[in-house]
Amino acid sequence: MLIRDATDDDWPAIWPFFHQIVLAGETYCWPADLPSDRARREWMDGERTTALVAVDEASGTVLGTASIHPNREGNGSHVAGGSFMVDPAASGRGVGRALGEAALARARAEGYRVMQFNAVVESNTGAIALWRSLGFEIVGTVPGAFHHPRNGYVGLHIMYQRL
Repeated sequence: MLIRDATDDDWPAIWPFFHQIVLAGETYCWPADLPSDRARREWMDGERTTALVAVDEASGTVLGTASIHPNREGNGSHVAGGSFMVDPAASGRGVGRALGEAALARARAEGYRVMQFNAVVESNTGAIALWRSLGFEIVGTVPGAFHHPRNGYVGLHIMYQRL
């Protein structure tokens, strides 16, 4: 598996699983009808945004993606935010871990001092276990902040790691 910077040419491969994940409504606070052009801008085109892709080297298939950006502007710009999506068809292949490790290394190289996830759905136990294994801790939970389609209102964790 190769982790590299995403390009505009990768978006057509990212969008199908991105859309599938957002449409499922289980892990992201984005509207189900999020159009592709807005999703691409949010994921790849923000000021100081670094988008990564995990690619199967044999087939060239995009397996997942990450987006790293300042969590806030100005005096909070030393804190990286991060978002991650793995194609459900590639689940269990270590894509999330590879993207997480690459994103942490990239955030350090770009001079960030902290990485913070603002909204990890508490029922997303696989992601929580992964982030904890990579050194993140839960520093707070907003109870009932996410309306999960099957589980009802569940909490959103704020997770943090000093870089």
